[in-house]
Amino acid sequence: MSAIDDFLAMLAAERGAAANTLAAYRRDLEQAEEWVGKLDAALSTDLAVLERRWAGLAPASAARKASALRQFYGFLADEGRRGEDPSHALPRAATRRPLPKILGHGDIAALFARAEEEAKSEQPSALRLLALLELLYGSGLRATELVSLPLAAVPRDAPFLTVTGKGGAQRMVPVGGRARQALARWLAVRPGGSKHLFPGRAGHLTRVRLFQLLKGLAVRAGLDPARLSPHVLRHAFATHLLEGGADLRVLQTLLGHADIATTQIYTHVDAARLVALVNERHPLARLGGND
Repeated sequence: MSAIDDFLAMLAAERGAAANTLAAYRRDLEQAEEWVGKLDAALSTDLAVLERRWAGLAPASAARKASALRQFYGFLADEGRRGEDPSHALPRAATRRPLPKILGHGDIAALFARAEEEAKSEQPSALRLLALLELLYGSGLRATELVSLPLAAVPRDAPFLTVTGKGGAQRMVPVGGRARQALARWLAVRPGGSKHLFPGRAGHLTRVRLFQLLKGLAVRAGLDPARLSPHVLRHAFATHLLEGGADLRVLQTLLGHADIATTQIYTHVDAARLVALVNERHPLARLGGND
């Protein structure tokens, strides 16, 4: 299979992409390949030609094509199939960045209620799922960071995990009391013989399997499975922390964002809380007003 085929297979398995969506991605990627040569071997200088090729397109169309390529190169990086990401050379259309999908507090409660009920069976699969859910929502880990966690990342006493994120950067993330209890229950039944916290058939649990487990939990909890993914839980972690008063710089550290601009999208998600904060805390709010 080609790199494009592998990427499309990932989209179908992990994101449940529809046939029409997959066909559109294929058209965009194969068209780009006609102009720049094999995409998995392309350099940034090769991709620069696309700005001229896309010059006559509507901004939304150019943005869609560029997004397909950026996701493709992100996939190659996640899979360790190439080092340098050349997508920085792609033209950037002035389009509005969409807000991340999030889950409400009621949705989160339904997920945890179901996972906790199933964990009462003390079955290893149910205890593993509860631990995965606690770490995704309780610590904001990326899917790849979570499934690849080594057993050594779990300290015996300190309430932190050592996580290796994008670009090999390490950070410490807190683990709350609930998550520590879930981890302890999982470790008590976890099969031995692996260096990974969540063993799989070949090394560690795969991202595809993680997506499948979460989709299944959503169905059993009465939620639309299309609304749930590891990334959505990461967004919920960030948004709900911001609602609780977390500082944006702290959030940047917890999420492992290299650039604060990436974290700032959550200020749009939580605009209502910020307006309320100004109304309640600004000095003018205490002065009152006269009609």
